[in-house]
Amino acid sequence: MATENKNLSAYDKNTIPNAKDFRFGIVVSEWNENITTGLYNGAVEALIDNEVPQENIVTWNVPGSFELIYGAKKMIETQNVDTVIVIGSVIQGETKHFDFVCEAVSQGIKDLNVQTDVPVIFCVLTDNNMQQAIDRSGGKHGNKGTEAAIVAIRMADLRSKA
Repeated sequence: MATENKNLSAYDKNTIPNAKDFRFGIVVSEWNENITTGLYNGAVEALIDNEVPQENIVTWNVPGSFELIYGAKKMIETQNVDTVIVIGSVIQGETKHFDFVCEAVSQGIKDLNVQTDVPVIFCVLTDNNMQQAIDRSGGKHGNKGTEAAIVAIRMADLRSKA
């Protein structure tokens, strides 16, 4: 859990495996686009900062966070990627919809990680309000997208050695 002083974008570049030969998929939800665009930008900037060529980053958009699962599944099946980052934002509303979407997306991404050989990195914000989402998508807590990209690099490296 992020605290007031935790910057999600901080990482030590010297501890990150060489990523220049890996191919990354990113599936981005268009729902809460102001948030998911910030997360996406953080992820891409971190990948490029760690020497991933732009042509090794495949990006697909899907309508909402619920559709991230199918998008990631199809990307794994068709794009020869080493990892997939799924980016979404679900913000608590007045109904139970939030609970159902968060549970389904979490379980779906877990299922893909169990059923396929390609790691799927969970970068779906599940916040109580818009301000929390802003704070974690390039705001005062940094960018969860950056963190997801670093995790993706580490998992691609693990996969290459397994």
